[in-house]
Amino acid sequence: MIKDFLPVCRADMEARGWDSVDFVYVIGDAYVDHPSFGHAIISRILEANNYRVGIISQPDWKNKKSIDIYGRPRLGFIISAGNMDSMVNHYTVSKKRRHNDAFTPGGVYGKRPDYATVVYGNLIRQTYKDIPVIIGGIEASLRRLAHYDYWSDTVKRSILLDSGADLLLYGMGERSIVEVADALDSGLDIRDITFVPGSVYKTKSLDSVYDAIQLPSFKDITENKRKYAESFYTQYINTDPFSGQRMVESYGEHLYVVQNPAAKPLTTGEMDRVYGLNYMRTYHPSYEAAGGVPAIEEVKFSLVSNRGCFGGCSFCALTFHQGRIIQTRSHESIINEAKAFTWDPDFKGYIHDVGGPTANFRHPSCEKQLKKGVCKNKQCLFPEPCKNLHVDHQDYLELLRKLRALPGVKKVFIRSGIRFDYVNADPDPTFLRELCEYHVSGQLKVAPEHVADPVLKRMGKPGNRVYRKFVQDYKNMNEKLGKKQYLVPYLMSSHPGSTMKEAIALAEYLRDLGYMPEQVQDFYPTPATLSTCMSYTGLDPRTMEPVYVPKNPHEKAMQRALIQYRNPKNYDLVREALETAHRTDLIGFDKKCLIRPRRGEQVKTQERRQTKKRTIRNVHKKKKK
Repeated sequence: MIKDFLPVCRADMEARGWDSVDFVYVIGDAYVDHPSFGHAIISRILEANNYRVGIISQPDWKNKKSIDIYGRPRLGFIISAGNMDSMVNHYTVSKKRRHNDAFTPGGVYGKRPDYATVVYGNLIRQTYKDIPVIIGGIEASLRRLAHYDYWSDTVKRSILLDSGADLLLYGMGERSIVEVADALDSGLDIRDITFVPGSVYKTKSLDSVYDAIQLPSFKDITENKRKYAESFYTQYINTDPFSGQRMVESYGEHLYVVQNPAAKPLTTGEMDRVYGLNYMRTYHPSYEAAGGVPAIEEVKFSLVSNRGCFGGCSFCALTFHQGRIIQTRSHESIINEAKAFTWDPDFKGYIHDVGGPTANFRHPSCEKQLKKGVCKNKQCLFPEPCKNLHVDHQDYLELLRKLRALPGVKKVFIRSGIRFDYVNADPDPTFLRELCEYHVSGQLKVAPEHVADPVLKRMGKPGNRVYRKFVQDYKNMNEKLGKKQYLVPYLMSSHPGSTMKEAIALAEYLRDLGYMPEQVQDFYPTPATLSTCMSYTGLDPRTMEPVYVPKNPHEKAMQRALIQYRNPKNYDLVREALETAHRTDLIGFDKKCLIRPRRGEQVKTQERRQTKKRTIRNVHKKKKK
């Protein structure tokens, strides 16, 4: 097998002695052959299974010839919008255009279209009417059924229909893509590939669809928000590969979209194989003149140790994409990758991260998950840790110790996030001690997200008392070690459930902490999250309770400003928020106040105080007389 980048043009293809490719892989990102990029994994998996893949990165979507550089592929086209949803990549939460793109050479903006999967699919269909087209990646995965689209403020159809594709593969896709490729290679028509786990297909008849849940129709969910919430929650509790059921969504007479149950999680051996493939571990050399691809910097010397997350945060789409079952690589696989770092001339001795969606998850939350799947109507950590939760950091500790001991490694950081409630649940303090002693450099980033329990409840996060306990334990441990290290909390404004009252409570917490965050994440309604469903419908789909949703842009600006109340630029917004909430007691000179009165008002305040004092003195004088 050639140790090189896959072809990016016809000349590359011919240099390999190929007269054609089996698959053309169209991607919205720059071509980075590193296992942190989905297109790299899928293309290398296909290569390892003896399929020829040609890459077309960021084609000119206004020119249909841009996808014809290899000619007609033998088996079909694969499309991925990239490592991010193209709309999240393009727009801030306030729907303003971003100015750069970390997944494009030189960080240049505008090299991919909005709704990239749909645009690329229709671009291919202009030239190849009947060729198999398969879509995947995060954008397709999270839009696989009808979904609320924040940017257009509409409910959109399954992306499978709008893209003109034949098949959609959701989740990480390693198992699914090989099964589909083998089926096509055997001569099976793409329309007959309806049996692959982790796939979504369209059909004109349900005669051959068995054991399926009938979701509310597209018409129903566009007309009735409660129906939308009911449909979403049915999807949410059927994401598990063991217990999840097949689901059908109707788009009128003679058109249905069918979602098969998710693909089974990879074993440790399969994970090792995926991450041990022939990656070049960097961007294509043709990007060097543009300054490379910025996104590689954070991941080049980072190690993926796991996938999946049983944390269950409402605003996170991991449940829909990677699932709740933890999948891990072996120590040997990870150590071998780390050893390779030490031979790289750019490696300075610092491993930037060892983790995944949640760094300190290294095994399923309980024993039954790999046989029966996760619980449909229960979370592992919320609202309290499940009695069956298996809490053990030992395997992760052993891995970190081995990495620290490698020659040439100076420091091993953990940056992908520590689930602090899981740390709290561990009666053995060894992990917290070694975390503070070896894996923090001055600051540890954690994600309490909020402090008001009504908001945390909607977020699927533990109550504030849990975070406060971790803060105290972290402080005590650092004092014991003689270290001055701090926590940097990630906070979110305007999440469903957050009224001005809760926003002010968060500001007061920061006041007492003596901390003002440099960055604040305003809630971003991305596809396929519980929080987005709440934001659109005003209902919590888990209970169907009404939920307050801050939608007015000005109110959201006030909630955001409260978190950074010390910033002079936010003064007017903070003042208005306090007045709106009838909390003008927080405007003044007392330590508990968030802002001070303006100068002119300061004089008036002093005059009022002096008048009040004179009145009191006069009253006392009269009493004495």
